[in-house]
Amino acid sequence: MMISKAELLEAIAGKNRGLLATETEKVAILSAVAQLEDRNPTPKPLEATDLLEGNWRLLYTTSKALLNLDRFPLAQLGSIYQCVRTSDAKIYNIAEFFSPLPYLEGLVSVCARFEAVSQNRVNVNFERYIAGLQRLIDYQSPNDFIGQIEAGKKFLAIDFTIENRNQQGWLETTYLDQDLRIGRGNEESVFVLSKN
Repeated sequence: MMISKAELLEAIAGKNRGLLATETEKVAILSAVAQLEDRNPTPKPLEATDLLEGNWRLLYTTSKALLNLDRFPLAQLGSIYQCVRTSDAKIYNIAEFFSPLPYLEGLVSVCARFEAVSQNRVNVNFERYIAGLQRLIDYQSPNDFIGQIEAGKKFLAIDFTIENRNQQGWLETTYLDQDLRIGRGNEESVFVLSKN
């Protein structure tokens, strides 16, 4: 029996991006992901820039690096976005943090440039790292934040250029439609994202 997109979304609902998924649930979710990938409506996703472009919110992942972000003291992981700007060949990864203490809402962001190496895979080179308090960064939304980065703003935060050329990876888009994207990364990670 083939699984539908709605069934995948139901399976990952309430799993806090994968943090709360049991081993059995993880196996079932990965099976559902693979079934949807087999029916990818956009076999050449990098050519479908109108679909790929935009702000994508992470719904589920197997990425240990992302799931470990939830271990910050005095902070709870909020939304995680991957914002794709096809015309500039850039990706902005943004993780929002919330705190029970006032004014301690945080943000971690990595900016990267990508280069297509096939019809569905890009190599990603990480270029800039930004981490700090949302109010000191004057963070309002992903679009506003990206606009500030593109305008060349230096933030009152941990903000540095990533010089190490080993800070790179690849990302393959294995399913893409108007509001759902599935990707696989170089660390055998799976990502399920919805367009905001």
